[in-house]
Amino acid sequence: MIPEGRSMMIQVGESGLPGQSFLGGSEYHHSDIYPSINPAVNVSLSQPGKVVLVTGAGRGIGRDVALQYAHASVASIVLCARTSSELDEVEASIKAINTSIRVHKFMVDVKSEELVKACADSVRAAEGRLDVLVNNAGKNSDWVKLSDCDTKDWWDTLDVNLHGAFLFLHRFIPLLAETAQKNNTIVDIINVVSIGAIGTLPGASAYAISKLALLRLGEFIHYEYGNQGVNVIGIHPGSVRTKLSETEPELEPFWTDTSPLAGGCIVWLTAEGRTWLSGRYVSVNWDVNRLLEMKNEIVEGDKLKMKMVF
Repeated sequence: MIPEGRSMMIQVGESGLPGQSFLGGSEYHHSDIYPSINPAVNVSLSQPGKVVLVTGAGRGIGRDVALQYAHASVASIVLCARTSSELDEVEASIKAINTSIRVHKFMVDVKSEELVKACADSVRAAEGRLDVLVNNAGKNSDWVKLSDCDTKDWWDTLDVNLHGAFLFLHRFIPLLAETAQKNNTIVDIINVVSIGAIGTLPGASAYAISKLALLRLGEFIHYEYGNQGVNVIGIHPGSVRTKLSETEPELEPFWTDTSPLAGGCIVWLTAEGRTWLSGRYVSVNWDVNRLLEMKNEIVEGDKLKMKMVF
């Protein structure tokens, strides 16, 4: 994930890093999970009965998203990843938190339409509902100038980050919408888009373009399915050291955030029907209580969306 600390290399004009000071001063910036978003200590985040699906769930941020939902006492967690041993470890960690949670594991390459369809069919048959879809699986190609890149690697980054997320959205939105309508509730899609979606980092064109497109895709989902109870939010998951981020070792000093921060924030986002954030961008570093205070400003100003300035 692209770190918020690398502001000198992100071309965003004179204002500095995009969104860095949106909520105010540093007192509204977090690098680790805190009580307001920690389901292990905050009972208001409990979400019994829900079925949650997480892609890229075998390690890193996806793993912690699953574990935080285990603390939130959901009914079922669907884990999607490419490595069987990682899926087994995450399942064991979930059961160590809450033995009553049903766990479904799928070895899925997110680029495979057949495997994604099979996963969707299995979830429908086993659970009959889906309340939360977290599109977390991602890829980062080498950060080099466009003319120096490996063309297949560049395109594969878009294939994973955009096409893969699209396939899960395509197959699971019908079940999400059915769940919302049958239960008279709000369901949630969380797309991990990264701060790369709203900045221009030299060398990271494939990553940034894929995340920008995914952020915009979320707006389409909002307009096409929002009236059916489908809430969609694009998030920056923080500056976390993961296997994905290790592709750029020179950025090691900037990986200052923990993955439970992202997990806790995602749980908070789906704990209530936060429809006022649908189709928008949110950073997990932002203090959620301050974000709530700014609700009217965000809605009335139509903020946290990508726009062209004329």
